[in-house]
Amino acid sequence: MAFPRAAHASWPSAEKRLLTEQQAQLVEVLPPEEYADEHLLGAINIPLKQLDRERTSRLDRARAVIVYCYDDQ
Repeated sequence: MAFPRAAHASWPSAEKRLLTEQQAQLVEVLPPEEYADEHLLGAINIPLKQLDRERTSRLDRARAVIVYCYDDQ
């Protein structure tokens, strides 16, 4: 089940504009088990250790990308 870790409303205006006006792609770089437990709504999961050309080639190059990493420590 997905639910927001952080409200998009509290993000800086540039990121909010990218998400709302330009339909930016939101990528969380969490390990799969953490992503499965909790992630931002609408986020795509590409684990940081797997962030390579093959995985990123699946992203739409015509749209902006916001990479997000949550660390509760």
